[in-house]
Amino acid sequence: MRFRASIENVPTFFKIIQSIEKLQKKCIIKFTETNMHIICNSDANEGGIQVWSQIKVESLFVGYRIQSNAANEITMAITSEALLGALKSASSSATSAYETEEVIMKLAKKNGQAVLTFEINGLTRVGRKVRVSHDVKIEVMRPADVARLSEPLCPEPDLHILLPPLQKLRTIVDRLRPMSDILAIRANNNGCLRLSINTESVKVDTEWKDCTNPKTQNIPEDPEDAPDPDQLFTVLVSLRSFLKFLNSHVVSTTTIACICQNHCMILYVYIGDVADAGGVLTFYIPAIIDDEF
Repeated sequence: MRFRASIENVPTFFKIIQSIEKLQKKCIIKFTETNMHIICNSDANEGGIQVWSQIKVESLFVGYRIQSNAANEITMAITSEALLGALKSASSSATSAYETEEVIMKLAKKNGQAVLTFEINGLTRVGRKVRVSHDVKIEVMRPADVARLSEPLCPEPDLHILLPPLQKLRTIVDRLRPMSDILAIRANNNGCLRLSINTESVKVDTEWKDCTNPKTQNIPEDPEDAPDPDQLFTVLVSLRSFLKFLNSHVVSTTTIACICQNHCMILYVYIGDVADAGGVLTFYIPAIIDDEF
């Protein structure tokens, strides 16, 4: 089993891990010949939120080499916080003691423990070469355990809608957090998006108009069979779960939300332009059933 790559796009890799680090202490990373998959699927997550992401190798790495007996795939469980720390050390910033020139990521074994090693080569402000190494402990998963990983089964979405900038949504949802544990998300096929809370003491609605509804392939041939564009579809979710999803604002350019009424919400966070995205983070947030909304 061999794996080695040079991380060409450290900032994006850092932002991706930053997006999911608050969800789960451990995540699963699966490297294949063409993609890197990051999975958060623990039942212990707040509100049962899951993440299944797929990032193109060429959008993050160069000199990418992988070899294994499992169809050249390597899957590992890794501590999100430790991985984020290694990537933070590799990120150049105004306060860094050195300017990063190259970051090599490779699979290794040290004292019998499998690790993902990050070798960071850089230059100080006075031109001296610096080499920093981080070993992040990992647990290589057996193919049988990998085969049991499966994405949540969801019905065909009732609606697709492009969300406003996630940073703006986060500001609003953060203000609602002290008032309610449940957030109602409603949208229609006429560009309307509404976030609501409803408790005994307070009711708040925030509405956006003229959002874009992406065209899907499930368009009825007969116009009479088309649903009413003003019909609102609703899903109730854990407000804390939705806030954790909104941490992905650091990497998001375009986000498409899908509502499966009374079942779940699926959110596709694109890395780069949708037409030529370097990858997509897919969040699944299960619905809460509450008759009072």
